Amino acid sequence: MTSESGEREGAGSFDIAALAWDKQGGLLPAVVQDAATLRVLMLGYMDRAALEATLASGRVTFFSRSRQRAWTKGETSGHFLELESVQADCDGDTLLLLARPQGPTCHRGTPSCFDGAPSDFLAELDALVASREAQRPEGSYTTRLFEAGVRRIAQKVGEEGVETALAGVVQDDGALLGESADLLFHLLVLMRARGLGLRDAVSVLRARHAVPTLHAAAEG
Repeated sequence: MTSESGEREGAGSFDIAALAWDKQGGLLPAVVQDAATLRVLMLGYMDRAALEATLASGRVTFFSRSRQRAWTKGETSGHFLELESVQADCDGDTLLLLARPQGPTCHRGTPSCFDGAPSDFLAELDALVASREAQRPEGSYTTRLFEAGVRRIAQKVGEEGVETALAGVVQDDGALLGESADLLFHLLVLMRARGLGLRDAVSVLRARHAVPTLHAAAEG
């Protein structure tokens, strides 16, 4: 996977020779997931040359069965799939790629070729917060928060934290859920203002979960 800085990790060490190229006429099905939301984006096919091109360029390339040639996703539209990682299944005859889509994946203009493909909404929200931080659209509440600075954002997180705690003690479930949603949103903004994202916090939790002595701390 890549870090928040966008550095791709691990893809270069992938063992192409170990794959079962002889099973399906030299082609392997390749499932592509959004690295941030884990939404399934599309299914394509790769021959050895397409996989080598993908690993070398960092942009997902398939073998087009209709065109009978290599085809880099986004070569016409500009909606590339920037590779984060690739792995094979237990039989070595199917690939799973994590990628960062640079626009809609489907030719219909939708994020996925699979209508209703599930995804992680919190990760989608984090991506939206990142875009607000980069683009600063006029009239956006998130833009106003970023322009107010880290201290003001941290103050909002503190206020929402207190309101969430109070709701947990003296208000109903609806109020607690509403305040929790506000807290999560403002926390995402605070992390982004510090150059961090949801993935960084999740990585800390994952690391804690992997260490037995810290397991209880990770679970709260």
